[in-house]
Amino acid sequence: MDDDEGALSECPDCGEVTGHSIIKRTQKGKGEDVLARCDSCSLVHIILIRPPRPVMVNTTLSDGRDSFSVEIEVDEDEDISVGDMFEHREITWMVTRIDNYDSRSEQILSASKIFSMWATRSDKTVVGITMTSGEFSESGKLECEPDRLFSCGSIINFADSRWRIRAIHTGKGRTLTGSRVANEIRRIYLHLPENTYR
Repeated sequence: MDDDEGALSECPDCGEVTGHSIIKRTQKGKGEDVLARCDSCSLVHIILIRPPRPVMVNTTLSDGRDSFSVEIEVDEDEDISVGDMFEHREITWMVTRIDNYDSRSEQILSASKIFSMWATRSDKTVVGITMTSGEFSESGKLECEPDRLFSCGSIINFADSRWRIRAIHTGKGRTLTGSRVANEIRRIYLHLPENTYR
Protein backbone atom coordinates (compact mmCIF):
# COMPACT_ATOMS: atom_id res chain seq x y z
CA MET A 1 0.00 0.00 0.00
CA ASP A 2 1.38 3.42 -1.01
CA ASP A 3 1.32 6.26 1.49
CA ASP A 4 -0.92 8.32 -0.78
CA GLU A 5 -3.32 5.63 -2.02
CA GLY A 6 -5.48 2.80 -0.78
CA ALA A 7 -6.14 4.08 2.74
CA LEU A 8 -9.44 3.00 4.31
CA SER A 9 -11.46 5.33 6.53
CA GLU A 10 -15.05 6.21 7.35
CA CYS A 11 -16.43 8.88 5.06
CA PRO A 12 -18.80 11.43 6.72
CA ASP A 13 -20.93 11.69 3.55
CA CYS A 14 -21.02 8.00 2.58
CA GLY A 15 -21.55 6.92 6.19
CA GLU A 16 -19.34 3.86 5.71
CA VAL A 17 -15.70 2.84 5.39
CA THR A 18 -14.41 3.62 1.90
CA GLY A 19 -11.12 3.89 0.06
CA HIS A 20 -9.38 7.27 0.33
CA SER A 21 -6.57 9.04 -1.49
CA ILE A 22 -4.28 10.93 0.85
CA ILE A 23 -3.58 14.55 -0.11
CA LYS A 24 -1.48 15.75 2.84
CA ARG A 25 -0.16 14.55 6.19
CA THR A 26 0.54 16.88 9.15
CA GLN A 27 2.25 15.65 12.33
CA LYS A 28 0.30 16.39 15.51
CA GLY A 29 2.22 15.30 18.59
CA LYS A 30 2.47 11.50 18.41
CA GLY A 31 -0.29 11.35 15.82
CA GLU A 32 -1.16 13.11 12.60
CA ASP A 33 -3.91 14.93 10.71
CA VAL A 34 -4.52 13.44 7.27
CA LEU A 35 -6.22 15.43 4.51
CA ALA A 36 -7.88 12.82 2.29
CA ARG A 37 -10.35 12.49 -0.61
CA CYS A 38 -13.05 9.77 -0.57
CA ASP A 39 -12.74 7.55 -3.64
CA SER A 40 -16.53 7.05 -3.74
CA CYS A 41 -17.99 10.56 -3.38
CA SER A 42 -14.83 12.75 -3.73
CA LEU A 43 -15.45 14.49 -0.37
CA VAL A 44 -12.23 16.01 0.99
CA HIS A 45 -12.00 15.83 4.78
CA ILE A 46 -9.48 15.57 7.62
CA ILE A 47 -8.88 12.22 9.32
CA LEU A 48 -7.50 12.53 12.86
CA ILE A 49 -5.08 9.74 13.74
CA ARG A 50 -4.08 9.63 17.39
CA PRO A 51 -2.40 6.83 19.34
CA PRO A 52 -4.61 5.40 22.11
CA ARG A 53 -3.90 6.70 25.60
CA PRO A 54 -2.27 4.12 27.88
CA VAL A 55 -4.12 3.16 31.07
CA MET A 56 -2.88 1.14 34.03
CA VAL A 57 -4.96 -1.91 34.96
CA ASN A 58 -4.69 -3.14 38.55
CA THR A 59 -3.90 -6.85 38.15
CA THR A 60 -3.35 -9.74 40.54
CA LEU A 61 -0.94 -12.32 39.12
CA SER A 62 -0.94 -15.86 40.50
CA ASP A 63 2.02 -18.18 40.07
CA GLY A 64 1.14 -21.42 41.83
CA ARG A 65 0.31 -20.47 45.41
CA ASP A 66 2.13 -17.12 45.16
CA SER A 67 0.12 -14.04 44.20
CA PHE A 68 1.16 -10.42 43.83
CA SER A 69 -0.36 -7.17 42.56
CA VAL A 70 1.00 -5.21 39.61
CA GLU A 71 -0.20 -2.52 37.24
CA ILE A 72 -0.31 -3.59 33.59
CA GLU A 73 -0.14 -0.86 30.92
CA VAL A 74 -2.79 -1.32 28.22
CA ASP A 75 -4.20 0.88 25.45
CA GLU A 76 -7.42 2.44 26.77
CA ASP A 77 -9.48 1.23 23.79
CA GLU A 78 -8.26 -2.37 23.92
CA ASP A 79 -10.89 -5.00 24.69
CA ILE A 80 -9.72 -7.60 27.20
CA SER A 81 -11.45 -10.97 27.56
CA VAL A 82 -11.28 -13.82 30.06
CA GLY A 83 -8.88 -16.33 28.48
CA ASP A 84 -6.67 -13.68 26.82
CA MET A 85 -2.91 -14.26 27.09
CA PHE A 86 -0.27 -11.58 27.69
CA GLU A 87 3.43 -11.31 28.52
CA HIS A 88 4.75 -9.72 31.74
CA ARG A 89 8.30 -10.08 33.08
CA GLU A 90 9.05 -12.61 30.32
CA ILE A 91 6.25 -14.88 31.62
CA THR A 92 2.99 -15.74 29.84
CA TRP A 93 -0.19 -15.09 31.83
CA MET A 94 -3.84 -15.91 31.15
CA VAL A 95 -6.69 -13.60 32.23
CA THR A 96 -9.03 -15.50 34.56
CA ARG A 97 -11.33 -12.71 35.83
CA ILE A 98 -12.23 -9.12 34.96
CA ASP A 99 -14.23 -6.81 37.25
CA ASN A 100 -15.92 -3.54 36.29
CA TYR A 101 -16.14 -0.49 38.56
CA ASP A 102 -19.22 -1.99 40.26
CA SER A 103 -17.07 -5.01 41.22
CA ARG A 104 -19.11 -7.20 38.88
CA SER A 105 -17.40 -9.89 36.86
CA GLU A 106 -17.40 -9.48 33.06
CA GLN A 107 -16.30 -11.81 30.25
CA ILE A 108 -15.04 -8.93 28.06
CA LEU A 109 -14.42 -5.28 28.88
CA SER A 110 -12.62 -2.26 27.46
CA ALA A 111 -9.38 -1.60 29.37
CA SER A 112 -10.55 1.86 30.50
CA LYS A 113 -13.60 0.26 32.19
CA ILE A 114 -11.68 -2.40 34.14
CA PHE A 115 -11.48 -1.88 37.90
CA SER A 116 -9.40 -4.99 38.58
CA MET A 117 -8.16 -8.06 36.75
CA TRP A 118 -6.77 -11.47 37.73
CA ALA A 119 -4.41 -13.69 35.73
CA THR A 120 -2.56 -16.97 36.30
CA ARG A 121 0.75 -18.08 34.93
CA SER A 122 0.11 -20.18 31.85
CA ASP A 123 3.55 -21.17 30.55
CA LYS A 124 4.32 -23.20 33.70
CA THR A 125 2.24 -24.74 36.43
CA VAL A 126 3.24 -26.15 39.82
CA VAL A 127 1.76 -29.47 40.95
CA GLY A 128 1.93 -30.67 44.54
CA ILE A 129 3.50 -34.11 44.98
CA THR A 130 3.15 -36.61 47.85
CA MET A 131 5.70 -39.46 47.78
CA THR A 132 4.95 -42.51 49.90
CA SER A 133 7.51 -45.20 50.60
CA GLY A 134 6.28 -47.80 53.11
CA GLU A 135 5.19 -45.94 56.23
CA PHE A 136 6.89 -42.69 55.25
CA SER A 137 5.51 -39.83 53.15
CA GLU A 138 7.10 -36.59 52.07
CA SER A 139 5.93 -33.67 49.95
CA GLY A 140 7.43 -31.93 46.99
CA LYS A 141 6.54 -29.75 44.01
CA LEU A 142 6.80 -30.40 40.30
CA GLU A 143 7.00 -27.49 37.83
CA CYS A 144 5.94 -28.42 34.32
CA GLU A 145 4.01 -27.31 31.25
CA PRO A 146 0.28 -26.76 31.92
CA ASP A 147 -0.73 -29.29 29.25
CA ARG A 148 1.55 -32.11 30.45
CA LEU A 149 -0.56 -35.26 30.83
CA PHE A 150 -0.36 -37.45 33.94
CA SER A 151 -2.04 -40.89 34.08
CA CYS A 152 -2.88 -43.00 37.10
CA GLY A 153 -0.78 -46.18 37.11
CA SER A 154 2.00 -44.76 34.93
CA ILE A 155 5.65 -44.53 35.96
CA ILE A 156 7.43 -41.15 36.28
CA ASN A 157 10.86 -40.04 37.43
CA PHE A 158 10.83 -37.57 40.31
CA ALA A 159 13.36 -36.68 43.04
CA ASP A 160 15.96 -39.07 41.58
CA SER A 161 13.62 -42.07 41.83
CA ARG A 162 11.05 -43.94 39.75
CA TRP A 163 7.49 -43.70 41.04
CA ARG A 164 4.08 -45.03 40.10
CA ILE A 165 1.21 -42.51 40.08
CA ARG A 166 -1.22 -43.96 42.61
CA ALA A 167 -3.83 -41.18 42.53
CA ILE A 168 -4.52 -37.69 41.21
CA HIS A 169 -6.37 -34.99 43.14
CA THR A 170 -8.04 -32.26 41.07
CA GLY A 171 -9.43 -30.21 43.94
CA LYS A 172 -12.86 -31.70 43.28
CA GLY A 173 -11.83 -35.14 44.45
CA ARG A 174 -9.24 -37.88 44.18
CA THR A 175 -9.22 -40.39 41.34
CA LEU A 176 -7.35 -43.70 41.05
CA THR A 177 -7.98 -44.02 37.30
CA GLY A 178 -7.76 -41.91 34.18
CA SER A 179 -5.56 -39.01 33.10
CA ARG A 180 -5.46 -35.28 33.78
CA VAL A 181 -3.41 -32.37 32.45
CA ALA A 182 -1.19 -30.52 34.92
CA ASN A 183 -3.25 -27.32 35.15
CA GLU A 184 -6.26 -29.38 36.35
CA ILE A 185 -4.26 -31.13 39.08
CA ARG A 186 -3.85 -29.98 42.67
CA ARG A 187 -1.78 -32.96 43.91
CA ILE A 188 -0.30 -36.22 42.59
CA TYR A 189 0.21 -39.16 44.95
CA LEU A 190 3.25 -41.31 44.17
CA HIS A 191 4.16 -44.77 45.47
CA LEU A 192 7.28 -46.79 44.77
CA PRO A 193 6.62 -49.41 42.10
CA GLU A 194 6.59 -53.00 43.32
CA ASN A 195 10.04 -54.62 43.55
CA THR A 196 11.69 -51.18 43.37
CA TYR A 197 14.15 -50.05 45.99
CA ARG A 198 15.34 -46.48 46.48
